[in-house]
Amino acid sequence: MSLTTRVLLGLVAGFLVGLALTGVAATIAEPVIALVAPVGAIFVNLIRMTVIPLVVSMLVASVGATGASASLGRAGARAAVLAIGLLLVTAVITVLVAQPLLARVPIDQGAALALRGPAASSAAAAPTLSQWFVDLVPQNVFKAAADGTMLTVIVFAVLFGLALARVADAPRQAVLRVAEGIADAMQRLVGGILVLAPIGVFALAVPLASKLGFSAAGAVLSYIVVVVTLTVMVCAALVYPIGIIMGSLSPGAFVSLCAPAQAVAFASRSSLAALPAMVESAERAQMPPIVTGFILPLAASVFRVGGAVAMPVGALFLARLYGMVLTPAQLASVAVTSVLSAFAVPGIPGGSIIAMVPVLAAANLPIDGIGILLAVDAIPDMFRTTANVTGTMSLAATLRNRV
Repeated sequence: MSLTTRVLLGLVAGFLVGLALTGVAATIAEPVIALVAPVGAIFVNLIRMTVIPLVVSMLVASVGATGASASLGRAGARAAVLAIGLLLVTAVITVLVAQPLLARVPIDQGAALALRGPAASSAAAAPTLSQWFVDLVPQNVFKAAADGTMLTVIVFAVLFGLALARVADAPRQAVLRVAEGIADAMQRLVGGILVLAPIGVFALAVPLASKLGFSAAGAVLSYIVVVVTLTVMVCAALVYPIGIIMGSLSPGAFVSLCAPAQAVAFASRSSLAALPAMVESAERAQMPPIVTGFILPLAASVFRVGGAVAMPVGALFLARLYGMVLTPAQLASVAVTSVLSAFAVPGIPGGSIIAMVPVLAAANLPIDGIGILLAVDAIPDMFRTTANVTGTMSLAATLRNRV
């Protein structure tokens, strides 16, 4: 039985137990919830402890690698500008469209308040927009990491990577090897933690269903519909036109360029698994070696258009689920942190959900709901990974005559 199936069974079992507890006496329900809730908390903490070393190491390795040579640096800089622009537009559109859609999802607000508990005052404590910009630059990056202010840590990692790209080759390579080693080790650790996901998701689903009742299942289904629909819309309305227009390709040629890799991505839920198909298509289209040998591998590793859709939708859904109203500054944090976190998504199925932790932390949203999103991520992840591959091919088509 696959991990996806076991996680889904854990979610269903947790929902059933939680719903059953809504109809029994508190003397029975409360001890059961008190027993399983710490297990869910431990699972969430296991995920959270990997976030800072994983995100920082992946960002430093990917940004710092663009300085390998002058030509690669120029190609990497152009790719980075295009990628950041595309991700930012995607994240902003997603926030603007997803928020009104998710606002229509019926949630018992009384139950949502009970689910939030002590977090009820977090929205009121949100900073002003001007303070949000000031807080982007940490006075002490180690204190920021200890406090969990992920956006400032991410900004530091990006700036450090940019500075590293300008360092002489020998010391840069030494630092990059350390960063890449940490990133590889953390991805293996995340993979090991995900083996425990069925138990963790069950423990998270029980108290959720016991407090929200049947509306929880309907809300989760609405989340799946919204995230899949928006992912398809972003590809059709943004990614495809960019690849066709800026790549000077006919619609048929761009579809043919993407199709083999898209098929692999949809089936495997892994952008890296689709990389050989992407390279083969690019070589068949006679793209320059710097695109096939540098841009495609780098983009397949760190460029996640689908993540720029999934992470804002997931954050806005959890805000709705927990009955929290986000301020403009928090919405800006969701969009910006989603863009930066999209470059640090682990190359494993469900990686965008793991990378969502900084997005939730930046907007003061509860982290606990991440287990629910992870449990139902199989279908969204198929579409998200396909979008990631399509974005990578669009980037390659755009740069083929510009490097």
